Amino acid sequence: MSEDEEIKENAEEETEQNEMKEEEIKPSEEPTEAAVPEEGLLMPRDTLLSAGIHIGTRMKTGDMEQFIYRVRADGLFVLDVKKTDDRIRVAAKFLARFEPAKVAAAATRLYAQEPVNKFCQVTGATPVVGRFIPGLLSNPLYPNRIEPEVLVVSDPRVDLQAVREASSVGIPVVALCSTDNEFTGVDLVIPTNNKGRRALAVIYWLLARQVLRERGELAQDKDLTLTVDDFEAKIAREEEEP
Repeated sequence: MSEDEEIKENAEEETEQNEMKEEEIKPSEEPTEAAVPEEGLLMPRDTLLSAGIHIGTRMKTGDMEQFIYRVRADGLFVLDVKKTDDRIRVAAKFLARFEPAKVAAAATRLYAQEPVNKFCQVTGATPVVGRFIPGLLSNPLYPNRIEPEVLVVSDPRVDLQAVREASSVGIPVVALCSTDNEFTGVDLVIPTNNKGRRALAVIYWLLARQVLRERGELAQDKDLTLTVDDFEAKIAREEEEP
């Protein structure tokens, strides 16, 4: 897929997801007892829903079934926000065990590249954005080879080459997975919308903040200096419509 095709696909996906999440959060505009946000989430529920992190696809895999909250009348599968929150905490605790530079984060998808860059800037991880060069992890003769001890990928299907190489050399993989992903080569899953621009920004912002908190570099009641907006991909509308 060319970059122009990916931009067009991303823009179409984002438009569809925006329409879906607007419909999804309408009931919370008039709070009821059932609509009160759960206490203890890393970010208010309404903020998570407005970012669309719960928006899946109209496909589901058997692997992802455990993270699906419900299916809507239009066939869209919706992820469980609480399970996403739980997995961000687990992933952050796991990543915090490693030396910062020994954590690599890969993003082939255009909308994931800026969030990954900011995540790495904040946490000290090694970014691998854009096309993944074959042999980057597995070829000892490749002069630019990197040797991380753990890999984060933004979509195990799009970042398949990175997942395969990490698996071949025994590097654990943490993956952002939507309802249509499978777990082959993945060791730890964060269930989320991994295609939406805002959703990716929120997830990587939360993951970065939680990693710093787990390391003891950020107080539990403090936020990052950078905002979610700083993590969000900046793509001009004329680029979205080639």
